Order: sequence, then structure tokens, then C-alpha cells
Amino acid sequence: MSPFTYHRATSTDDAAARLAGARAVPMGGGTDLLVAIDEGVVAPAQLVDLRGVPGADAVALDARGALRIGGAARVHDVARHPAVLERWPALAQACEAVGSPTLRQMGTMGGNLCQRPRCWYFRRGVSCFKNGGDECPAVDGENQYLAVIGGGPCHAVHPSDPAVALTALEATVEITSAGGTRTVPIAAFFVPPAEAPERETVVGPGEFVSAIGVPAVSAGGVQRYHKLMQREAWDFALVSIAAVRPAAGGVRMALGGVAPGPWRVNSSVEEDVASGGLDDDSISALAERALYDAQPLSKNGYKIEMAGALLRQAMRELAT
Repeated sequence: MSPFTYHRATSTDDAAARLAGARAVPMGGGTDLLVAIDEGVVAPAQLVDLRGVPGADAVALDARGALRIGGAARVHDVARHPAVLERWPALAQACEAVGSPTLRQMGTMGGNLCQRPRCWYFRRGVSCFKNGGDECPAVDGENQYLAVIGGGPCHAVHPSDPAVALTALEATVEITSAGGTRTVPIAAFFVPPAEAPERETVVGPGEFVSAIGVPAVSAGGVQRYHKLMQREAWDFALVSIAAVRPAAGGVRMALGGVAPGPWRVNSSVEEDVASGGLDDDSISALAERALYDAQPLSKNGYKIEMAGALLRQAMRELAT
């Protein structure tokens, strides 16, 4: 491990100025970052702790009823926040599904969105697209936990639970640097591996996630988050789903554990679910259509069956 310095930022400007330095890396709870440093995935010259920035951990409603979550807000606090529980329960459920109680108490929302994949090859320093190589050894190797949709040339999946719910809720992500602040839809936050296999998000050097916004129009109605794991608790999703039918109308569904980022279900499937009046045969047909583009690797075809089961369950729940 290379030596690095530590700085606890005292303001947004202070954080942005420090992160403008070479190999400066933002830090929230450090639950993934410190492990990544130990594994050699990240080699910072300086860690810039964002938790001292005033308001960075705030979770609050604005005057229009939208939700603003500070990038340094703890996952636990979002899971238990009264407004989130009442108005965006899919997000509360997804946050409650993250890791263990200790990890939820330490981990931040910005860090959770920006955590690195858990692919064995990447994390163990085996040559691959994410660490400077020119191939994906998982294609012909251990790929049982990797992507079945949208993969290639890298097939690693993103491990965030909240990201799946935020995708279904059509959230936005605020990204700050010394050059200012920009806001991107969460649908554009995750970078497909075909565009840049070495990274997962649009957050570049010198930038950090300063806030997450959830629109008021996504509140209420019927909302669910379900997660299937190898173990009963404290594990990453093999497959997960966020499904919402907000009070304002419409249906939105996103899958986790099946793609390099949260996978939004085809809008035509969502529209058909929203139309209602579905029998079991129709629900099964829609689930198959949602997974039409799936291309499993040699050992992860089971994920398609799991995803189909979650889709059918979610469609029935949204219809009630």
C-alpha cells in the first residue's frame, strides 16, 4: 500500500479544492474505499473526507416536496427517515437491504453509488479491462455472479442496492468539483462498459457526489424493493428489483445484479403493466419480454430465472 495523507474537508469549496490535487480521492464512510485501497484497486495520494462538510449529511424535503439527500448522508439515516419511509418506501427498503447494520451506520449514499464492483478478477489484480488489461477473464472463467444483460467487454455488475431504487424513482445526482456543480439523471450516471470499461460512473477526477435528488412526482402509491441473495443477510444481490407505481401514475421498474449498472425495464413493458387488467399469462409474457436481451455467460443463466420470478412478483404487487 502506498502512503497517503488525510484531510477532513470543512466546506464544499474546501473539499473541491483539495480534490483538484493529483490522485486526491473523496471519502465518505470508507466501507468500500478502504478495502479497495488495501486491495490495490485505488492508490490515492490524499483522502478527502466529506463528512465534515456542513449539511453534507442532510436528508430533507424542499418546498416542492422533492427529497434532497446529501452525498455524505448515512445509508442507515435514509432507511429510517420518516419522509422516505412514508413517501419513497422502495428507497427505504433498498437502503435497509445494504450490508449489515454496522455498514449501514458507516456507509454514505454518495459512497454507495460510487463503490467499485466486486468481480473476483478485478479485486485480485488479475489483468482485466478495469485494471489496464485488454480482456475479461471472467468470460471463460468464474462468471456466476456477473452480468446477463448489457455486459461486454466487461461483465462486472454494480453492487449498489439504493441505486436500483433510485433508478426506478428517476432520481438525479449532483456532482461537484472546483469547476462548479452539475446535475445528471441517474439513468446517465452509470457508464456502460462498451463506452468505458475501466470505470462505472460519470464522476471524474476531482469530482464528488454532493447530493441526490428524488422528485416529488415519484412519491407515494405502491413501491417495492426485493433482493435475492446467496446468503439470507449481509450479502450483495444476485438479483434485485425496484418497482414503483407512484401516486401520480405510471409504472417504473429497475433490476439490480443483472447488468453493469441498474437496468431499467423497457418502457413498453412498464406501460403495459400500468394499463392493468393482467392475468398470469400476460404477466409471464411481459416478464419474458423484459428479459429478451439477456445473454448469460456460461455459469450465470440462473439469474434470468431469478429476474423473471422477481418481475412477475413485482407486476402482481403493482396491480393490487
